[in-house]
Amino acid sequence: MSTLVNTMTTASVSDVKLALENEKLNLSGMRCAACVQLIEFRVRQLAGVSSFKINSASHRADVVWNPDLVSLKRILSAIMDLGYGALPASQSPDAMEKKEGRLALWRLFVAGFAMMQVMMYAFPAYLVPVPQIDGDLTPDLDRLLKIASMIITIPVIGFSAMPFFRSAWRDLKNRHVGMDVPVSLGILCTFLASVWATFAGGAVYFDSAIMFVFLLLGARLIESRVQKKTSAALRILTQLTPGMAQRFVDYPQQAQTEQIDISALRVGDMVLVAAGEHIPADGIVIAGDSACDEALMTGESLPVPKTAGSKLIAGAINISGALVMQTQEVGGATQLSQLIAMMEAAASEKPPLVLLADKHASRFLLIILLLSIISGVVWWHIDSARAFWIAISIVVVTCPCALSLATPGVMSAAIGILAKNGVLLTKSRAIQAMASATHIVFDKTGTLTLGKLQVDQMLLLQQRDGNEHEYERARQIAFALASRSSHPVSRAIADYLTPYIALHKAGKTSAVQADDLLSLHEVPGAGLEAVVGGVRYRLGNPGFALAGIHLDIPDVLKQQTLAVLATEQEALFLFALDDVLRDDAVAAIRQLKSKGKKILLLSGDRAEVVARVAAQCDIQNARAGLSPAGKYEAVRQLQAAGHVVVMVGDGMNDGPVLGLADVSVAMGQGAAISQSRSDMLLMSNRLLDLDFGLTLAAKAYALIRENLAWAVFYNLIAIPAAISGLLEPWHAALGMSLSSLIVVLNALRLYRLPQPLHVLQEQA
Repeated sequence: MSTLVNTMTTASVSDVKLALENEKLNLSGMRCAACVQLIEFRVRQLAGVSSFKINSASHRADVVWNPDLVSLKRILSAIMDLGYGALPASQSPDAMEKKEGRLALWRLFVAGFAMMQVMMYAFPAYLVPVPQIDGDLTPDLDRLLKIASMIITIPVIGFSAMPFFRSAWRDLKNRHVGMDVPVSLGILCTFLASVWATFAGGAVYFDSAIMFVFLLLGARLIESRVQKKTSAALRILTQLTPGMAQRFVDYPQQAQTEQIDISALRVGDMVLVAAGEHIPADGIVIAGDSACDEALMTGESLPVPKTAGSKLIAGAINISGALVMQTQEVGGATQLSQLIAMMEAAASEKPPLVLLADKHASRFLLIILLLSIISGVVWWHIDSARAFWIAISIVVVTCPCALSLATPGVMSAAIGILAKNGVLLTKSRAIQAMASATHIVFDKTGTLTLGKLQVDQMLLLQQRDGNEHEYERARQIAFALASRSSHPVSRAIADYLTPYIALHKAGKTSAVQADDLLSLHEVPGAGLEAVVGGVRYRLGNPGFALAGIHLDIPDVLKQQTLAVLATEQEALFLFALDDVLRDDAVAAIRQLKSKGKKILLLSGDRAEVVARVAAQCDIQNARAGLSPAGKYEAVRQLQAAGHVVVMVGDGMNDGPVLGLADVSVAMGQGAAISQSRSDMLLMSNRLLDLDFGLTLAAKAYALIRENLAWAVFYNLIAIPAAISGLLEPWHAALGMSLSSLIVVLNALRLYRLPQPLHVLQEQA
């Protein structure tokens, strides 16, 4: 279902409001980067198309257009006119893929069957050649076998090889040289030259032509199966959101629901989610008790309990009981939709090294065609009988496809594996930088720690013997003040005091109410103050609350976050709070150090607190009291010294430094600005997954370099061998097919990577 996007454009006379539509398309028939370039170039030429981008890994495209100038049907027709398949994403591509799969198997079967038959007819010519070359095979029988081979080869040329011919013709019509141009030239030239030799005399290579087609079809069939495996995570995510939803007609007055298309959901709708169904939108539980499987969105392996007030994520599976939810984000605004968009964007991007290779792939094809012609001319003067076949072998043996296939399979596999482990890669350029990272820089609050303060100790500073009532009243005042603020320190104090207040309410003791707080106001970054019973109370940091009152604070407490409740004359309570260290922080730092990474801690917190966290995590290089500009400058200095920096942060003040770092990593629960500037999101909020991400990035980048190196090495060996006449056409066909296949299969080695440490620990 298309969505409307309202944009404003300035006209020469007045402002005109254009309604642009956007849609996702499922494409088929693409083989390499050249196909992507051709389709994007053709569609972008259409008047009214605002943007068009293809994800080569998932074979999906995003198109935005003005319906007043061009229709979706016209866009689809333009793609299909090029010889590719195209469907709106709302229509399942399964039927199209099944049809293509069956046809591909039939083409392979015809080529394989014909290859076996023609090989039988070719053997006598090799074993007992005609008398003219000292053999026993008679000329009549020799011609008969050649004619039989030709007849059997015709279905292969007219049916099995047709995809290559269509693709080559399409490329030539669009003045574009793709991989299928030299492939088709090789097949046709081999077949036509063999037909000529059948009647005019000479050697025929029907067996080589059929073998070439069979090997290419087989390799491409395996490539497509592997590609589906490597892009499986992307495909699964796109299928998580259900097509329909059960919306309440008038909740809670009526229990009646209506089934609607998910695109018709609006923010604030009340929806019933039965057990076993997918959550249709982001929202909050209004009623019901259940548990949800959120593994694919957050990496959390265990079901997450859901009760009234719990957050729900679109795409999660409601496991047990029915839930009534209120939608908060729908359509493209859901966390799942944004996750899919970022993953698809990352999969379609390429590291700088690969962009360089892709840039020269088309030029490489042109050079090979010219080299083939020149070699044919040279060999014509050396040995005219071999000149044509050597020229064909040069065209066939080359493998620019391996250059184009070097990245998509690896990137899709890497992104999918990371997503399954709660790590979202938003920019694929991070793969290359992470593989060469030297320094890992951590923020403290919300990164190494949970970012949630808890009261460790509550100390009574003024003990009044026999006056328990005043003690309890002071505690109630502290609760009343803390509960009026959303500051993390205030929330922690309120949570800590809640059981005491509930106990006094049960005992029917009069409590301090919100109405008792007069002249209440909050001083940002300091605390709160109010007048209760004619006495002014302050709750906040020691500098604010004490206001001139002397208080000796033990050194051991100075390493914690402190808050004080005091009047203008005396201090009453001292609260010592701790930010809890993440369970896997120590293990993650240890793992990163074992890989030779240098670890830094940059924080804006007090020196004593930062020192304590650094000691717990065994981080030698820790800096405290840094402003956002200070963190920025620290990372800039590391980069100036030639280091590659990974910055892990959480919160608004980490935005600038995240934008500067070579690789920026944000926690899944972090502030929106830190996530928007990040190359990677730890949706699972597990630091051990960062270690796994670095390991996988290094392996993925190594595989990409291996693929590129293999493609270059193969061509450096194969092309001279073909030019020197050492290769027959069928040798060239076999080499080219195997070269592409090796590159694709190499990407699957990424799945052999050991599982993250926390998964292994859970299994143990």
